[in-house]
Amino acid sequence: MNKAAHPVVHILDDDDEVRDVLTAVVQAANHVAISYSRPSQFLEKLDSSQPGTLILDVRLPEMSGLELQRHLNRIGSLLPVILITNHADIPMVVEAMREGAFDFLEKPVRHQDLIDRVNAAIKKDAQNREGIRRHADIRSRFLTLSAREKEVLQLVVDGRANKVIALDLGLSERTVEVHRGNIMDKMGAQSLAHLVRMHMIIQSGMGNA
Repeated sequence: MNKAAHPVVHILDDDDEVRDVLTAVVQAANHVAISYSRPSQFLEKLDSSQPGTLILDVRLPEMSGLELQRHLNRIGSLLPVILITNHADIPMVVEAMREGAFDFLEKPVRHQDLIDRVNAAIKKDAQNREGIRRHADIRSRFLTLSAREKEVLQLVVDGRANKVIALDLGLSERTVEVHRGNIMDKMGAQSLAHLVRMHMIIQSGMGNA
């Protein structure tokens, strides 16, 4: 993931006039904007490592905004999607929100509302990417633990005292203390509570695998 990459606001609308106005508004707010008239153009340029957001018209040629949203979900895209829609498309928007769209705006779009949503979406995208980076780092640290350290870790987060862990694993209490120290160092844990939170992230990741 390219941490240095600047967020890009993608604008997908088949109406030339609307697309030009949205692009101008976004650029006036000092964001980088790239516009497209068709979903295939957007998908051809999509870079999953590039942070930002997608402003997406609900009704498009080739596929609807909802169909594109579902496709982005299937390929694991992180980009928050801001839908723009006419009132008649509200049921479609509701379905897209269920599919994970970030927000929606009704046409005609107020410029300040658009910028507010774009700023919020870019912030959300950054949080999502940082969360994934942190989780990947935690999992990579976990993989450095020995099999015995993983056993001790599980018992530690279960709330077992060193003496109990020693009895359960047939070790001396001093050996358990050494293992605990190694676990804390390798995981970069600042406290037992921090270690427990990291273990929960690891378990959650395994459950989603």
